[in-house]
Amino acid sequence: MQDVEFFEKGIGPKVVLFHSSASGAGQWKVLMDHFKDKFHFISVNLIGYGNTTAWNQNKVQTLLDQVKLLEKIPSLSGSRFSIVGHSFGGSVAMKAAKHYCDQVEKLVLVEPNPFYLLRQEKKAEAFAEVLVLRNKIKTEFNNDWEQAVSFFADYWNGKGTWRNLPEIQKERFSIILKPNYFEWDAVFSEETSLKAWKKILPINTTLIGATNTVRTIRELNDLFRLNCPNWDFKNYSGGHMAPITNPELVNPLIIDSLM
Repeated sequence: MQDVEFFEKGIGPKVVLFHSSASGAGQWKVLMDHFKDKFHFISVNLIGYGNTTAWNQNKVQTLLDQVKLLEKIPSLSGSRFSIVGHSFGGSVAMKAAKHYCDQVEKLVLVEPNPFYLLRQEKKAEAFAEVLVLRNKIKTEFNNDWEQAVSFFADYWNGKGTWRNLPEIQKERFSIILKPNYFEWDAVFSEETSLKAWKKILPINTTLIGATNTVRTIRELNDLFRLNCPNWDFKNYSGGHMAPITNPELVNPLIIDSLM
């Protein structure tokens, strides 16, 4: 039995919010609190986060497994809604927009991470960088998890991030990152091509990118700009994790994209 934890707040058009890896539904609290008079937000804890049931390790996780969490949210049944997703949540958001194509009005992708597209589009160097990160998580999960977690933290937040974290934050981060072990399978098992995404995703799709992001995400953003010229593209000054660390930079762009 799959339990799904989600939080609803506000009135107006419905908006589903998908968080990034090593985060949780709470990453959207500022957005929900500040704009609850404009939208009915539904922030979902993905598999293994909060009180949403952890992943069954006997099968490979897919993005569709994450999307199916929405089936447990009564207020979405038969309703029109928009979707916002950050990083891994952006990949889930893309799959959700495909699965619920007749119900989705707008899609907002904040630094999405469909890394498998780098392989499909022959971005060899960027994909090799992705593999290093993936292999750190997948191979060190049962051996030296702290080493994997420190590499993850420094990759996304800048060199030295892990070293400077207080011990209590290191402990919390080590725990909350564990679902990421299975999320790599979800991203890498996806096969939808860039050409197909262009046709499938809503006309009202916005991609919000960081000016100081990592190479792998930057090259994905560039691929979308080149292949999906009808999308709306916005940028904020900051890094990949700014939706969590500096929401004031990103939230106005999200709201503007939903209006």
